[in-house]
Amino acid sequence: MSIADNLERVREQIAQAARAASRNPDEITLVGVTKYVGPSAARELLQAGCNHLGESRPQELWSKHSQIAAGELASASGGTPTHPIHWHLIGHLQRNKLRRTLPLVSLIHSVDSERLLAAINAERTAQATQNQQLPPIRILLEVNTSGETAKHGLAPDAVESLLAAAERFPHVEVCGLMTMAAREGGLDVAAKNFATLRELADRFELKERSMGMSGDFDVAIREGATILRIGTALWE
Repeated sequence: MSIADNLERVREQIAQAARAASRNPDEITLVGVTKYVGPSAARELLQAGCNHLGESRPQELWSKHSQIAAGELASASGGTPTHPIHWHLIGHLQRNKLRRTLPLVSLIHSVDSERLLAAINAERTAQATQNQQLPPIRILLEVNTSGETAKHGLAPDAVESLLAAAERFPHVEVCGLMTMAAREGGLDVAAKNFATLRELADRFELKERSMGMSGDFDVAIREGATILRIGTALWE
């Protein structure tokens, strides 16, 4: 099947899961995760109509952003409409990668410390001195709902204090929370992890819940996901 066919199939599965959960499919954003494919495949996904693209590594995001943007400009010069691209950084972000990353992203999914919040705010502040129209950087707090030591993320009981700290950083906007399900335990455990995130988001009145990947997005939708990070199902 083509990438466009895969995208259509995944979108129909999302719509079915949303209807089964008495939800509106339009409330759910599909982020196509491009970390295992090259820029040509990512561009093909974009041309098929998926204009939210996610990368785990800042360097890969920079590279694909540059190459896809160059291709889109070439298409525009030939009379073909371009597609607006919303880049999501879904992996760990080091402070020394902020300067190049912040101008490119619509949403950062992986903030899990006050130190990183402060660094994002400081870099955005520096950028805003040159362009006062820059909006705050939109972020999600990453929560380790599974308790696995190999995963990044806040403990659930640390979310409140980091939200309080975020109020001191005017150039950062906390839009919601992100999590990944446990590696072991199947969909039942995934549902518990996602429910934990939903309950936290509800408690703190946060709109966005980034949870659910190719193998568990139907469960994530049932538990209230607003953003799905889909990779494998789009490429295989």
